[in-house]
Amino acid sequence: MTDDLPILWRDEHLIAIHKPAGWLVHRTGLDAQETRFVVQTLRGQLGGRHVHPVHRLDKGTCGVLLLALHPEAASRMARAFEAQAVHKTYLALVRGWAPVSADVDHALRPDDAPADAPAQPARTRFRRLATLEIAESADGRFPTTRASLVEAQPHSGRRHQIRRHLKHLAHPILGDATHGKGPLNRWWAERLGRQRLWLHACTLGFRHPWSGAEVLLHSGLGWQAGTGLSASAEAPDDLQHWQALTRQLPPCAEEGASPASGWETP
Repeated sequence: MTDDLPILWRDEHLIAIHKPAGWLVHRTGLDAQETRFVVQTLRGQLGGRHVHPVHRLDKGTCGVLLLALHPEAASRMARAFEAQAVHKTYLALVRGWAPVSADVDHALRPDDAPADAPAQPARTRFRRLATLEIAESADGRFPTTRASLVEAQPHSGRRHQIRRHLKHLAHPILGDATHGKGPLNRWWAERLGRQRLWLHACTLGFRHPWSGAEVLLHSGLGWQAGTGLSASAEAPDDLQHWQALTRQLPPCAEEGASPASGWETP
């Protein structure tokens, strides 16, 4: 993709961009080798104007990221996030056939907190959109390999919440090196042609802190039963990778084996 970050929406107070997978939101000593940062890149793109992140996306996650264009906007949006008045949806590709729906209310302790630190309340609602079964075994215990496309709606904002809650359900996100399974991640990476975290920030909705109008930001990637994932031809590479999931299925391993089935919807 080009050096410029795709701008999804902007006004005098806020700006939303598509964050590519593999980019950090800002510089951090925890990943000193990385050279791609949203804050610094966007600042240069806007002629040196300061931008202020109001939430975070993991390095491996792509999709809608909202930033403020001045400190007061950052402060107001921070209060909206703290009040859980910002509504987000994500898409995730996970191991196995996830439940048709699940409401996970499972407290989480911060990753870097002491062992005796209290866990913080965390809740995520999941909905299974589609399933896939491939006539090839990634695990000797099972003759086929299954995956699900799920929608996630976090009702709190703990770090790695969606990833940890899906692990809690025993359906970790494919490509999740921290909370998933390395051999399975590598198996899928070989068949999908890329190693990445299959988690996408699809929508973000909030009440505008000045006008009071409802704002719904969309990444441009959508799911439609019967047609699969869709994105425009001009969409960033990340979205094209996601769209390819429903039109390019991994091949079967053995000659003469049954063909891989397509995505099935509940």
